[in-house]
Amino acid sequence: MSRIGKMPLTIPDGVTVTANGGEVVVKGKLGELSRTLPNGITVVVEGNELKVSRRDDSRFQKGFHGLSRTLIKNMVEGVSAGYRKELSIEGTGFRSQVQGDKLMLWLGFASAKEFNIPQGITITEKQGTRVTIEGIDKELVGETAVHIRSYYPAEPYKGKGIKYVGEQIRRKQGKTVA
Repeated sequence: MSRIGKMPLTIPDGVTVTANGGEVVVKGKLGELSRTLPNGITVVVEGNELKVSRRDDSRFQKGFHGLSRTLIKNMVEGVSAGYRKELSIEGTGFRSQVQGDKLMLWLGFASAKEFNIPQGITITEKQGTRVTIEGIDKELVGETAVHIRSYYPAEPYKGKGIKYVGEQIRRKQGKTVA
């Protein structure tokens, strides 16, 4: 049996979880998330505990047992506390600005890169070089951060580009003239 899947999940105060067959809906102070679970995975809510079980011991069921529990745990944490990622923009003339529902990025190209902010995500910027991505869906927050970072990932020679706050960029030595 899956070590993660068999552990019960404690539901904090202010969060309600409802399970209808393969559909799980989690509501909290920050919002509401829902997910459809794979066929054969069931969820039972007893008081303030949630248990995930599987139909049989097939390879498919074993693979999705722990995953389903972790996805529900992320949903519970998201509606109660939320998720956040911070990006840092480094380089001469590199900056960002939020304009309505778009994030404009000036990264040394001929024109600014334009990123449409997805529904359910809040992006703020500080001093033009710090971008904070917040939301209740962990998957969506991570995808948004990866997509923004993909415009100009930090390069190893000068360290220019977009990187996560706290990320260490492994630097390389440039060519030397003999």
